Amino acid sequence: MTTTDHRRLGRDLDLFDTDPLIGAGLPFWLPDGATVRHTLEEYVRGLEREAGYVHVYSPALGKRALYEKSGHWAHYRDGMFPPLDDGGDQLVLRPSLCPHHALLYRSRGRSHRELPLRVAELGDMYRQEPSGSLGGLTRVRAIRLNDAHIFCTPDQVVDETANALDLIGRAHRALGITPLRHRLSLPGPGGKYAGEAATWQRATGLLVAALEQAGLDWEEGPGEAAFYGPKIDVQIADPAGRESTLSTVQVDLHQPERFDLHYTGPDGARHRPVMVHRSVIGSIERVVAHLTEVHQGAFPAWLAPLQAVALPVTPDQEAAAAHLADRARRRGLRADTAPADTGALGARIRTHRLVPYQAVIGAREAAQDTVAVRLRDGRRLPALPAEEFLDRAAALAAAHTTDLWDE
Repeated sequence: MTTTDHRRLGRDLDLFDTDPLIGAGLPFWLPDGATVRHTLEEYVRGLEREAGYVHVYSPALGKRALYEKSGHWAHYRDGMFPPLDDGGDQLVLRPSLCPHHALLYRSRGRSHRELPLRVAELGDMYRQEPSGSLGGLTRVRAIRLNDAHIFCTPDQVVDETANALDLIGRAHRALGITPLRHRLSLPGPGGKYAGEAATWQRATGLLVAALEQAGLDWEEGPGEAAFYGPKIDVQIADPAGRESTLSTVQVDLHQPERFDLHYTGPDGARHRPVMVHRSVIGSIERVVAHLTEVHQGAFPAWLAPLQAVALPVTPDQEAAAAHLADRARRRGLRADTAPADTGALGARIRTHRLVPYQAVIGAREAAQDTVAVRLRDGRRLPALPAEEFLDRAAALAAAHTTDLWDE
């Protein structure tokens, strides 16, 4: 395990850990890691709300019959945990959210005027990954997925898919993620795919049209499709060059038929919607693992567990430092103090080297309500009024930018 591996960094930075009494592939999140996770979840929810999504909750259990209907039991059973007996019924920990969202759509009559209906959820799912493949946060058995399903008319599919790709790009820029490539994941040989060849060709054509509309280059990946349809996978690489999928958009013509989904068209007749599966940042576990390695713990300022630290030069400035940290928290910043009795100023600065904003307060700064700001990248700013520093730092955090400071 290298020093850049998220498994080592995650423990060194107190982000997450594991315990054999909980089990392999089941990490728990420590306070700083939980802060990163919560901030990510709130960010993506806000991004989705702006894009017209509605958010729901659905249970992580369902009857085996649900996954038989969706096709997961036939095509994905090896990746699912064994059913739980429930007085004649069998309950299954879900391996994906899409069957639940299909039932949510089906629970009401739908008109074409409601479409596209964009349903999003940060939901838990479970996969029985082989023990030898588990590692850190990249391969786990309990998964928190940023998921969404867009129910739309056939002529809305290309625009909705292209819009989803744009949303993915926006999130990646905010997180400082550089995609390696876009892969058009297609079926390969074998019988693990559901549906007719003509249906697959139609779904593939819609994805290609969306890629062209979005102005993206792509490579084909035979054998990488989901069992129910082709998909666009946004591939990333870790610092060691290992490739994985982070974000995805899929066109599904299979499950709307399996669940008999329909909407009433302008002609008053029943029509079949298309189901577009879409994940902006993938699983929370995998994206945190990637961000930890890419940024080596120096997360973008808006995502950092601790965004600002006030460092009094001597005990005489303790009150001023505490007051600054309190004002920062009122502006929504995650802030704390590094008291003078915890070490020399230089040592405290090194201890907090990953904190984006280090506000040093000496006798002059305390008297004038100013701060001497050190940025994480080594820059030192001219003395600033405390209010100006706090306003600008809070504005940058709210903008979800990777910039530390606006010159």
